[in-house]
Amino acid sequence: MSRIGKKPIEIPSGVEITIDGQVVTAKGPKGTETVTVRPEIAVKIEDNHIILSKVGESRETDALYGLFRTLVANAVHGVKEGFEKKLEIQGVGYRANMEGKNLNMALGYSHPVIIVPPEGITLSVEANTKISVKGSNKQTVGDVAALIRSKRPPEVYKGKGVRYEGEYIRRKAGKAGKK
Repeated sequence: MSRIGKKPIEIPSGVEITIDGQVVTAKGPKGTETVTVRPEIAVKIEDNHIILSKVGESRETDALYGLFRTLVANAVHGVKEGFEKKLEIQGVGYRANMEGKNLNMALGYSHPVIIVPPEGITLSVEANTKISVKGSNKQTVGDVAALIRSKRPPEVYKGKGVRYEGEYIRRKAGKAGKK
């Protein structure tokens, strides 16, 4: 039995929830998100809370119960407050800047690396080395942040590259040299 699935989701002020069959739509100040819930899970609204319940009894239903509760909760949180991932660039000559809505990064390659954000994602750069990815969909924000990091992941000898803010990179010792 999922402890997460049992928790009701409170609907904050300023967020409008509509349920059309198995499609839950959350509309708020940061945008609109929809979650299509599997038929094994029933969704209803009771006194300003979204309540999910299982229709059948199986291991798969137990697994989906907590998953869809979390997906609906993330949609509600995303349209109210949004999600944000921060990245930092380390390395001599590595920097980023915005060209319109696109992110332009110099990461030690012979060419600039340009990232075009998908719909609903906002990129911003502070101090040439700090990148912020914001949006209402948690998965898309994480995917874009992972895409940016993948262009030059941090290396273990000097720690140069793009990393998440606060990410710890375990460093390796270099060659021992001649004796």
